[in-house]
Amino acid sequence: MAHVDGLLATDLVEVADLAADPDVLDRGGWWAVLATFEGAMTGYRFASVRPAALPEPTAAWHGPDRSRWRSSMDEAQYLEGVHRIRRHIEAGDVYQVNLCRVLSAPLDGASDPLALARLLADGNPAPYQGVLDLGDHWVVTASPELFLSRAGDVMTSAPIKGTTEPGEPFADKDFPENIMITDLVRNDLGRIGRPGSVTVTALLERQEHPGLAHLVSTVSARLADGVGWAAILAATFPPGSVTGAPKIRAQQVISELEPVPRGPYCGAIGYVDADAGRARLAVGIRTFYSGPGDLLNFGTGAGITYSSDPDAEWAETELKAARLIALASRP
Repeated sequence: MAHVDGLLATDLVEVADLAADPDVLDRGGWWAVLATFEGAMTGYRFASVRPAALPEPTAAWHGPDRSRWRSSMDEAQYLEGVHRIRRHIEAGDVYQVNLCRVLSAPLDGASDPLALARLLADGNPAPYQGVLDLGDHWVVTASPELFLSRAGDVMTSAPIKGTTEPGEPFADKDFPENIMITDLVRNDLGRIGRPGSVTVTALLERQEHPGLAHLVSTVSARLADGVGWAAILAATFPPGSVTGAPKIRAQQVISELEPVPRGPYCGAIGYVDADAGRARLAVGIRTFYSGPGDLLNFGTGAGITYSSDPDAEWAETELKAARLIALASRP
């Protein structure tokens, strides 16, 4: 089952490898979509889709003990990663890189992802909450960030860059960093949009969320004639806010520095309604996902620029994770 954007999807009838055949999203049906940061992308076509509240869980959530979470990078490793990115910037390789780490903890026994989704909905409401339960694995997201939405021929993206505590000012570096990534998203949408149609409808907008605040900008474009999902995804994925600029070189630096794959974290989760010409895909941040060995995973990261303070960037990763890890864990 899938529950996204207030829609409950059941009766799975088809699974498609969207990396191999993204055109399936243009051929009809309602598809839940899950993409990993590394580029694996799967579509799940459901026969029954209706507006509905989040279903009641059938079992309780048995979260891990708070003390059992482990990070793919400890503080010293993360700080060293920040220093290495600054050296890349100094050398002219990149302008900004998003540096992330994955937190993992063992789940003790079976747990219902709907129960976790309910905990997040109550304790950390977010605009792009969703759950995709595929039986042998699942994803529960409380994402605050829109990767792509579609309404007919209008595509919209709303990258987040800049994080602080509620009521606190943003760091000086957050504003140019947001503008840099907004420009990257403008370029991505410009590759598939009609000439002159790319528009920044909001710039450096402060948005308050539980436990933190973000700087958000919004970019829209009208699709050029004949552009389908293969071209849309090729032009825009992975999201620029969780890669860096320039995107391809930033991804290379990420692969050098991060010791484990991000998986669904920093990928995308949502739906494409090919019949209605609508879609909504969230960036897979503030997202829990199951893993082999009954592990629960959660990613957190920060955007690194030359002016980044390594200790402040580590603190930002802690801030982004603290509230959600507390909700999903036992004391």
